[in-house]
Amino acid sequence: MNSRPSTVLFDLDGTLIDTAPDFIRCLNLLRQQRGLPALPAEQIRRSVSNGARAMIDVGFGLGPDDQDYLEHHSAFLDLYEDGVAEETTLFPGMEELLVWLEGEGIPWGIVTNKPARFTTPLLTALALDDRCAVVVCPDHVSQRKPHPESILLACRQLNVVPDHGIYVGDHRRDIEAGRNAGMTTIAVRYGYIEQPEEVDLWQADEVAATVDELAKLIQYR
Repeated sequence: MNSRPSTVLFDLDGTLIDTAPDFIRCLNLLRQQRGLPALPAEQIRRSVSNGARAMIDVGFGLGPDDQDYLEHHSAFLDLYEDGVAEETTLFPGMEELLVWLEGEGIPWGIVTNKPARFTTPLLTALALDDRCAVVVCPDHVSQRKPHPESILLACRQLNVVPDHGIYVGDHRRDIEAGRNAGMTTIAVRYGYIEQPEEVDLWQADEVAATVDELAKLIQYR
């Protein structure tokens, strides 16, 4: 795509906003409650984009088939819901990009695998709820990313053609979903990526190492 985008849609955690500090805080708080020492922040941060299931794996070595998994998973989500935006912020430079999009009249939105239970209060706390043109969570569709259903729904709600838009994400499933929906895709290296070298294998149309690079890719098409 070499023209003005019809829309820019973002993944949420690790792409638009830095939620890792609250995930790290909640996981280490749960470990403390279980009599365990805190884990290094970077060890947790790498897996944030994979959600609560990954947090319980990192924090306690438990998977869905383990006896104590559901109790730990539920406790973690309760802690997170109680403090969903205590330390979460937009990534540096993202506010300026959003202001530019708004000034250009280009609608921006969020397509995430994060449930609405957490997404809605988080966006409200960050005063983004009235700014983004569309928000699609897994609650709104039958199939999560990497299936394109959520992205296509967002485009329908915005009344835009997917192949004139951009989808931005920090996970392989984001790029697959965007590509399957027919959008131009941008992968961001600054997100929560377990193996950064794999980003180049995701077949994104563009790769941005920083938010500044992302802004340039969007603004100067």
